[in-house]
Amino acid sequence: MSTAAAAVLPSPAPSRLSPAGGGQHAALTADCAATLLAGCASARRASELHAAALRAGVDRDKAVDFRLQRAYAASGRLDLAVALLRGAPDPTTVFYTSAIHAHSSRGLHPAALALLSDMLARGLLPTAHTLSSSLPACNGLAVGRALHGYAVKLALSGDSYVATALLGMYARAGDAAAARALFDEMRPDPHVVSVTAMLACYAKMGALDDARSLFDALSSKDFICWNAMMDGYTQHGRPSEALRLFRRMLRSGVEPDEVSVVLALSAVAQLGMAESGKWLHSFLKNNNNNPRVRINARVGTALIDMYCKCGCLEDAVAVFHDLISDDSKDMDIVAWNAMINGYAMHGQSRKALELFSQLLAHQQGHLWPTDITFIGVLNACSHSGLVDEGRKLFESMEREYGIEPKIEHYGCMVDLLGRAGLVEEAFDLVQSMKKKADAVMCVSLLAACRLHKNMALGQRIADYLVANGLANSGTYVLLSNIYAAVGNWREVGRVRAMMKASGIQKEPGCSAVEVGRRVFEFVAGDTSHPRTDEIYAKLEEVMGVLVREHGHVPRTELVLHDLDESAKEKVLAVHSEKLAVAFGLISTPPGAPIKIVKNLRACADCHAVMKLVSKVTGRKIVFRDRNRFHHFADGDCSCGDYW
Repeated sequence: MSTAAAAVLPSPAPSRLSPAGGGQHAALTADCAATLLAGCASARRASELHAAALRAGVDRDKAVDFRLQRAYAASGRLDLAVALLRGAPDPTTVFYTSAIHAHSSRGLHPAALALLSDMLARGLLPTAHTLSSSLPACNGLAVGRALHGYAVKLALSGDSYVATALLGMYARAGDAAAARALFDEMRPDPHVVSVTAMLACYAKMGALDDARSLFDALSSKDFICWNAMMDGYTQHGRPSEALRLFRRMLRSGVEPDEVSVVLALSAVAQLGMAESGKWLHSFLKNNNNNPRVRINARVGTALIDMYCKCGCLEDAVAVFHDLISDDSKDMDIVAWNAMINGYAMHGQSRKALELFSQLLAHQQGHLWPTDITFIGVLNACSHSGLVDEGRKLFESMEREYGIEPKIEHYGCMVDLLGRAGLVEEAFDLVQSMKKKADAVMCVSLLAACRLHKNMALGQRIADYLVANGLANSGTYVLLSNIYAAVGNWREVGRVRAMMKASGIQKEPGCSAVEVGRRVFEFVAGDTSHPRTDEIYAKLEEVMGVLVREHGHVPRTELVLHDLDESAKEKVLAVHSEKLAVAFGLISTPPGAPIKIVKNLRACADCHAVMKLVSKVTGRKIVFRDRNRFHHFADGDCSCGDYW
């Protein structure tokens, strides 16, 4: 071992293989040391054996040196493993391959590629194992293609492990053509790992039907294959299929792993299906026989996120407190971020800020706010109009925490200022940005112009979006609504003509209500449900009570069409969220809460109606729109009518 390496390595612990003193003892041979190191995975044990090898003078034996390196790597002390490698007088390809694999398998990709580069610089040629260990570390096509060239040059591209690793590299990089070409070369009997890599490639690109064809054709599927297909569905807006696949996986007898459970929880969160989420939580608690699944920080964070997005804030808080009270769960900042964001989306802004303060006091040296943390607290300020608090937090990001604000943080501030009526200040902030404003931020500013009837600024922003190709359906709809709100129907017609000419269609509103672990969807004026007559009868009954006994006046000014008042009232009466409420009332027991998810922002008239329905029926209504949750109870809403 070189002097440099010895300086890096710690002083080995006294060995228990022989007396600490200089008494008589059997000499440790190189073969014996290598044998003892073969199954060693403890840093302390490796250090003891290292000490014994040094005293016996066998530490420079290649087998001992190699197995010491592997033992340190297996125990997580990659720094010591690399120090041994660097200090070896004549390291071989096998030495380097072991170190590359140790780093690559732990996601330390730059370090793995740096070791490969060092190996090649020494004139050592890679083996099939070297390449199959290095390729997963390639995050781009340039290095991956270079390694592919090495594989071809050294006649290793036909090796099944190398070919599979190459396919996986191209799949991760999104080069479906190259991945498919390699996959076709493996036919007619590709390995399940290769099929999974190709499946993941299709899923990543959104070619879900192609992915499903590969999946269904596999006679034997491991949990990794199931995960790849579920991931495709969750990433591309098909959570129902992902959840069905998870249930089918369990029925088939395949034990899920941590990733499977996180994907299923993500699907439930997208659907907002609280009952399915609670079933999954129960499954986790009772599944003690599967060592691959436990409620650790990652799964716990997914549970918090799921409960928050399903409207079950109390359950999310309970999971969070379980995590932070259990030191074995290895709590990380992601769980804190999830809970802060959860409070924010439910309008519990003060609790979000209190939790942020607790985080700062709970740092323990390894927890530190991230950019995601600040998105959560700034959103919390926006949802409750906490302008001063939001300004202070935004200004503290770079000054106190070294976090440069991203476009998302500026977007939060624009939303906060715009909602509070400080539209000009919000516009000034956008203009002061070093980065170019994105469409989301401009649409937020446009929405503020509509809310506060700032026609002139709204027109300027809309013109900017159209001129820069950033306009989407939301842009045109908001601009149209600004004109309609002041009765300028000529301009409304012009904007709608622009939408038609551009091929842009308004996203239709859709409300979903969960009943008995099933989700029922409604659009405005929907008559497709088998219980349509009952739904409309209940809606007419409820609306009659609200108008007669509680003086509800329909907000006809929200109907942005050139119609008479009677026609506008009829349009308002059959909005999707009202139909969902009526269906919930006839389909659930008296007193049971009703949970509704809508893909767009809540209509102000429907918001007023749901407050009154909660008062008249004694029901709690949990309503999730595109931006946040509203909890209606006893005639009030958790948003305090600030939304």
